[in-house]
Amino acid sequence: MAREVNLSSREWCDLVFDGKNKDFGAYIIRTESAKRHNLAVLWALIGTVAVAALSFGLVKANQYLEERRLAALQDQKTYIVDFTPETEEQQPEQQIIEPEEPEVLEDVLSSVKVTELQIVDDDKVRPEDEILTQEEIEETNKAFGQTNVDNGQDERDKFQTAVTDVVVEKPVEKPKETVVQVFRSVEQMPQFPGGEAALMKYLQSHINYPPMAVENGVQGRVVVQFVVDKTGKVGEVVVVRNVDKDLDKEAVRVCKSLPKFTPGRQNGQAVAVWYTLPVTFKLQGTN
Repeated sequence: MAREVNLSSREWCDLVFDGKNKDFGAYIIRTESAKRHNLAVLWALIGTVAVAALSFGLVKANQYLEERRLAALQDQKTYIVDFTPETEEQQPEQQIIEPEEPEVLEDVLSSVKVTELQIVDDDKVRPEDEILTQEEIEETNKAFGQTNVDNGQDERDKFQTAVTDVVVEKPVEKPKETVVQVFRSVEQMPQFPGGEAALMKYLQSHINYPPMAVENGVQGRVVVQFVVDKTGKVGEVVVVRNVDKDLDKEAVRVCKSLPKFTPGRQNGQAVAVWYTLPVTFKLQGTN
């Protein structure tokens, strides 16, 4: 029965090199091959474990960095800006009054009855059809003309009076717009309720750092100017030095949300004044 032979054993090497020169390098290499094989397997296992551990560590590191980034976004403060446009005052609708058409009175002209001449018997002639004499006709015409002509004149007078009484009203004129002068510098500048410290505190508590600016690491100081009218209300807002479009919009929004100021004064009168305000955006953890 065949005996199992370990080709990597020293006994097998001695059998192979029996009667040969064992001082030659082949014998030494053959006897040490088992050790080399074992070391190769060991290093292969160590390399596999190291690669697996490195991959696992990279995955965990990416997860940790993502959690830190989301936490930083949540820690940023929120700014509230009102972009609601101011409503324009509606102009009162003009009421157009159409003139009434005058009643046209019919001018009634005098008329004379014409009788057709027919030859009939005397007993068949009606009293109203009898032919009048020249004197009777003249008297009748005088009386008829005075009555009807006067009536016609009266009707014409009424017509002229009706036309004269028609009055056309002029359209209502639009009220003229008042131009308000806005000062750059006055004797007493507008004041925020509570002073400059209260203004800075309001900005810190109402600014909302735009997420895109946070991801891109954008920061800086936006300089804004706005009008404080004579009632203390914030009006027109403009950016005079910009940094980034998202930061500029946020600065404008925060300025529009400011409460009423104490209005500026010139010669003892409340006036509209331009107010300059720098708004600083700075990310946490930066110098």
